[in-house]
Amino acid sequence: MRMLFRFVTVLAALVTVACAPRERVVVILSTNDMHAKIERFARLAAAVERCRDTVSDVVLADAGDRWTGNAFVDKAPTPGMPMLSLMNRLGFDVATLGNHEFDYGQAFLGRMLDSMRFAVVCANVVSDTATFPQMAPWTILERGGVRIGFVGVVTNYEGPGHPAGNDSSYAGLEFPDPQQAAARCARELRDKVDVLVLLSHMGDDRDREFLSSNSDYDLLLSGHTHVVVDTLVGGTPLLQTGKELRNVGVTVLRLKGHRLVGVETRVVPLSDYEPAPEYEALVAEIYASPELNAPVGSLAEAADKQGLANWMAEAVADCADAEVGFYHVGGVRLDRVEKGAVSSATVYGLEPFGTHVAAMRMTPAQMRRMIVEKYNDTVNLKEAHRIDLIATTPYELVVDAEDRALDVRFPKLLEGRLYRVAMNDYIFRNYRALEYADGRILDDEVAGVLLEELREDSPLHPDNEARQRVVRLGAGSR
Repeated sequence: MRMLFRFVTVLAALVTVACAPRERVVVILSTNDMHAKIERFARLAAAVERCRDTVSDVVLADAGDRWTGNAFVDKAPTPGMPMLSLMNRLGFDVATLGNHEFDYGQAFLGRMLDSMRFAVVCANVVSDTATFPQMAPWTILERGGVRIGFVGVVTNYEGPGHPAGNDSSYAGLEFPDPQQAAARCARELRDKVDVLVLLSHMGDDRDREFLSSNSDYDLLLSGHTHVVVDTLVGGTPLLQTGKELRNVGVTVLRLKGHRLVGVETRVVPLSDYEPAPEYEALVAEIYASPELNAPVGSLAEAADKQGLANWMAEAVADCADAEVGFYHVGGVRLDRVEKGAVSSATVYGLEPFGTHVAAMRMTPAQMRRMIVEKYNDTVNLKEAHRIDLIATTPYELVVDAEDRALDVRFPKLLEGRLYRVAMNDYIFRNYRALEYADGRILDDEVAGVLLEELREDSPLHPDNEARQRVVRLGAGSR
């Protein structure tokens, strides 16, 4: 039997044999950051169906970022709807919001909430607009007489003051501190439920920070940072399944009467399950798009994430006739594109946001400040202390022993000179410490520029070599 259900069945058997009749088992299956990867949804369906066949009381929960990342979902007549239809059919019970739920704007999300046949909770979004309903901060689900409270929160760290994304997507909304909101809801809800669960789209780093000073929750189901986490923080289980439906989280709750006596967690690979035929057929229908599947060009060699980032930096520079191009790693949404034919679906998967090209003029000193401030970012920790800005020009980022960026060396740029610079409009709109002259956003979408290059210049020859590196004072590079 599969790992997940061997785990559940053994625990259920122990309960049956060794415990009083009033002892109960409830299983919570959890996902996060699915990003519309519906090609794996049939495996999730198989895992959920097997669990429901094994245990009578099951809850299916999601910690946010359900769409953006698959052209067959994002380019549907109603973007995101194929994903929601599958979730509704499988019977999700509860979810919170991620930052990518807002990618099409708060008014669009406000309408989409009506299509979600599961509770959606978020305690730290405050609406002052008629196009977005004020959301419930929590909900209580009952399974086998057990009352389980679910509180939801979403990051506000990257905006700053709102989730990652353009300010226009959040017009009319406020996002108070998610940790304070979670603590407040715990105080309100703790005595009303047998089990209290936090659905958090703050990221595991912020989740650890929260749990280090709050012990009111029995379980924290995490999202946003795309990592696999199965640990205890201050005695509270913290679980995150990675991303893109590669895994499912399994939490087994054991209760004696209304007293929680045990919590067991595990992250289980979905590759262990054969796809459920019904859902496999539904997904095949969604993927049957001749327009999105048709090749538009080709790659002479495979491109890894570095090669894709280099290509995107070069593409925005070519589009704007710029001398230097920048692209941020977070905007590169595929890890690899194989050698051979490339479809428009692949390009829209690589750049699913409808991002535009921005053009401006900058000196090396202004570029240096932008790069240093981003590396040292104390607000958006998810994007700090890494090479976030990929450039067409090489540079060395100098850091000290505490990993603080001190300087950037540009071997091919002349200090004091104004260069024509291009980047995507996400950097242009959102990065702090960005100074420039003559800045503007062009009509050209990045995905459209990539498609044009594929049509006109194939086969493309990707450059997978890193042009940027970190140099630590007194040590080597990385």
